[in-house]
Amino acid sequence: FKMCPGRVLCKLPCSGEKEVDLAVQSAKAAFKIWSQMSGMERCRVMLEAARIIREQREEIATMETINNGKSIFEARVDIDVSWQCLEYYAGLAGSLAGEHIQLPGGCFGYTRREPLGVCVGIGAWNYPFQIACWKAGPALACGNAMVFKPSPFTPISVVRLAEIFTEAGVPKGLFNVVQGGAATGQFLCHHPDVAKISFTGSVPTGMKIMEMAAKGIKPVTLELGGKSPLIIFSDCSLDNAVNGALMANFLTQGEVCCNGTRVFVERKILDTFTKEVVKRTQKIKIGDPLLEDTRMGALINQPHLNRVQGFIKQAKEQLFLLKHMCSAMLPGNCKDDMTCVKEEIFGPVMSILPFDTEEEVLERANATKYGLAGGVFTRDIQKAHRVVAALKAGMCFINNYNASPVELPFGGYKSSGFGRENGRAAIEYYSQLKTVCVEMGDVESVF
Repeated sequence: FKMCPGRVLCKLPCSGEKEVDLAVQSAKAAFKIWSQMSGMERCRVMLEAARIIREQREEIATMETINNGKSIFEARVDIDVSWQCLEYYAGLAGSLAGEHIQLPGGCFGYTRREPLGVCVGIGAWNYPFQIACWKAGPALACGNAMVFKPSPFTPISVVRLAEIFTEAGVPKGLFNVVQGGAATGQFLCHHPDVAKISFTGSVPTGMKIMEMAAKGIKPVTLELGGKSPLIIFSDCSLDNAVNGALMANFLTQGEVCCNGTRVFVERKILDTFTKEVVKRTQKIKIGDPLLEDTRMGALINQPHLNRVQGFIKQAKEQLFLLKHMCSAMLPGNCKDDMTCVKEEIFGPVMSILPFDTEEEVLERANATKYGLAGGVFTRDIQKAHRVVAALKAGMCFINNYNASPVELPFGGYKSSGFGRENGRAAIEYYSQLKTVCVEMGDVESVF
């Protein structure tokens, strides 16, 4: 298969209100079966799905590269994260439990952790297969069914995930896929039989989903945008900090919501750091994402490329830019009020901002409506923990960046959303507690 930018891969009909209702009703029927299975029974099915994904890693990764445009090297990592996610939640499925509380007079109470019902997952186009697994893993482990809508820009690989779940033995309809854009999403959010909505995407769309969900009192998980700070102190390991900055900005062509795109560098090492970053970025192999040595593939589509280039053009007009390659830019010595520093670009653009003191950089780092992630590079471990404690962000990194193991919760503060994906924390967002109070004697009436 030879990559051809802009070529139509396939055509899929958008799911209308009728198709959405059929998907939800199918999931509702499957939920009745799945929710009555024991946690260990669900565990075995999910482990089988993980095994199939692991076995078909190369095929699915190739499909994802064609679907999204990221390098095959990165796509393989995404698929590994996906099967690891299902394995992790399979392991938790059999351990989900409530608690027993002893009450006076021999009475007692207990809690039951119960599934919600039909959950909706709405995915983004930067990690299509992985995001679907991040949402399906905890949802299915808790006993829920899921209707998933991928981005219309990346509709393909999630269909393969649905097939894999069926092959693994989930009840028919437990994981359904509907295709479409905003209208399809609205039908899902308004559907009376949908119990919960989990969305990954932009802040404006997240606000609309929250508004629609509120009309049905539906719980939501929102994983939205970011403009995360990466703080590099002069006492850092320079090579490691440069590696971290590259990982924080150029993964998936910069199309990562938690990227550390505001790189604050202590003035003492500003020139040295910038020169090293320029040298390293010039060596990034850009090209056909299916080639083994490619490390940066294609942006998602032409309109998004135009948007990214628009940010770069505006930055050029605001400040001198040091240009080092055709697709990645380093606005050097940026100012906090520049558009490229304030707004999420979602492309391979790193803004470098000098700072002088810890107090100053923390104030500037937190001066944003976003709060998804943040990072710090320093050899002073006390300073590192002090800084991440002060950062108003849900996911923080010390001497690394963009590591997202499934065992750790992922989610943001402020306009970056709420709720958590991954880790045990996600179980809280895909289940509900029922309290049972048991009286061992006669009821004492006050009437």
